[in-house]
Amino acid sequence: MKIVVTGGLGFIGSHTVVELQNKGYEVIVIDNLSNATEDVLQGITAITGTTPLFEKLDLREKAVVQDFFKRHQDIKGVIHFAASKAVGESVGNPLLYYENNINSLVYLLQELEKKEDAHFIFSSSCTVYGQAKVMPIDENTAVQTALSPYGNTKQIGEEIISDVAKTSGINAILLRYFNPVGAHPTAEIGELPLGVPQNLVPFITQTAVGLRSELLVYGDDYPTTDGTCIRDYIHVVDLAKAHVVALERLLDKKNNEKVETFNLGTGVGSSVLEVIHAFEKVSGKKLNYSIVDRRAGDITSAFANTDKANEVLGWKTQLTLEQAMESAWKWEQKVRGITI
Repeated sequence: MKIVVTGGLGFIGSHTVVELQNKGYEVIVIDNLSNATEDVLQGITAITGTTPLFEKLDLREKAVVQDFFKRHQDIKGVIHFAASKAVGESVGNPLLYYENNINSLVYLLQELEKKEDAHFIFSSSCTVYGQAKVMPIDENTAVQTALSPYGNTKQIGEEIISDVAKTSGINAILLRYFNPVGAHPTAEIGELPLGVPQNLVPFITQTAVGLRSELLVYGDDYPTTDGTCIRDYIHVVDLAKAHVVALERLLDKKNNEKVETFNLGTGVGSSVLEVIHAFEKVSGKKLNYSIVDRRAGDITSAFANTDKANEVLGWKTQLTLEQAMESAWKWEQKVRGITI
């Protein structure tokens, strides 16, 4: 059964490719390598024993997307990760985010709506909730006005999918996940952003390994236990497995609605300082960090109510924050050529 994974050489995408191949699916990876390298294929192969078909394509080019689907007409499902994903960067460069995240989605859906039966998994985000008034956040929590262009592209993306599903053979699941962290336990694949990391954990590991001189903590005056922002950090392997479960729900026609939505998280909120301390505990290294002003677009707190995913999908997280930190550190050391 042939499954397309867009952004499949990225952080979450590559781990999902591994889980799909472990379940026997034939995977086609699409990636434009804007935030990944082709070397990731070697890691996927080392873990699974199979190299997925890879096509370097830019989904912002409509003709390219059309050509791809003409050449691959037996596709059974699409898992769509390909998108720019940094809140801070989106505030500084909003048009990049609107072009990349919206245009690529539209062009994919235009091809899928030509099929009588299409299965689509969308990589959404807890940012659609904005700063929710009540914690934990469940799927019935009102979607708030987005605080960043990135968050807005996820809201718009969900709306587009819901509208298109009403008039086509597309069935979709929107996965609103919280903060993916960690790496594969083999240290064959992990999070390796090109340039300066936009996310907390790779900045932590790069600081610990000496690549960054200092970790910046954006604000310690939030109304939280230690003044730093709280997020729900989910191990990327747990997250990847959820995508396979969601896809199989559609393939087996077990979905109750044309478009379903699930939160993916641990159900536990951790502050930035708690993440730092968890890393220091498992690594034995003291991090050099400084508190600086708040960052535009950041919210105070977000962590998930995962009851729906646990009960309806039959999925729940298995791995801890400390396990995520340990795997991320193991990955960072391997990437930098440090003997573990």
